[in-house]
Amino acid sequence: MQHAKQVRLQKPRWLRRRLPSGPTYGEVTTLLNKGQLHTVCQEAQCPNIWECFSCKTATFLIMGSRCTRNCRFCAVEQGTLEPPDPQEPAKVAETAETLGLRYVVVTSVTRDDLPDGGAAFFAQTIQAIQNRIPDAIVEVLIPDFQGNADAIQRVAQAGPDVLNHNLETVPRLYPTVRPEAVYRRSLGLLREVKAYDPAIPTKSGIMLGLGETDAEIRETLQDILDADCRILTLGQYLQPSKGHLPVARFVPPEEFEGWRETALEMGFSQVASGPFVRSSYHARELYQS
Repeated sequence: MQHAKQVRLQKPRWLRRRLPSGPTYGEVTTLLNKGQLHTVCQEAQCPNIWECFSCKTATFLIMGSRCTRNCRFCAVEQGTLEPPDPQEPAKVAETAETLGLRYVVVTSVTRDDLPDGGAAFFAQTIQAIQNRIPDAIVEVLIPDFQGNADAIQRVAQAGPDVLNHNLETVPRLYPTVRPEAVYRRSLGLLREVKAYDPAIPTKSGIMLGLGETDAEIRETLQDILDADCRILTLGQYLQPSKGHLPVARFVPPEEFEGWRETALEMGFSQVASGPFVRSSYHARELYQS
């Protein structure tokens, strides 16, 4: 039996971006390499890497560059896992200070192999940044910790200024897009943070272009709101390689703007919505708004 050939949609003009280059880009790359640090900008092939590195900003990726899960949308590789570097929190804080960052975003690979999923490492990194740069705002983008309430509280206890956990897509597409994740578990994480400390702003986001319907998008946004999460990001899914899920549709900028208006009308307080929007893209401006 022959399988239908996968058709890759041609990327529209609004999704063209210049390639990484320039002295500042090189300076940031050298600094990260020197500290033996990873960024989600590099590992996840973010389309905004040139812009962000040129502005001397980056999203730190802690606990290695390989993941225990195999999400069909993500460019971060699976592979042999090493124990987290105990010096990494201090290295992240030192590099953030050298870059002159006053808004620091920290995320991680998913480490289901660790008893707490890496929650203690998040807490140590938050505290290291706060100690080194007392006036810095710290945003963390965390995995689901397999629903471990103690792990979630451990991160919240460390006092991040923003706690982000992405739903990524609508419930129907989870088995295809995030087969090792659970939609209700991710929603429960957002609720758990608010139950522990209502003062911590929570943030979430989804990708468009994976085959979701308008009704499903609206229902997912309502679920996020019902979890008392008020900061939202909406961006275009881009296929990292032939081995990843194909793009079902390229959503035009005006449609993203329409979703931004809809989300604000629904009750979100801050919304970033556009083809190039990612979790940490212009995170400082979104927080300050």
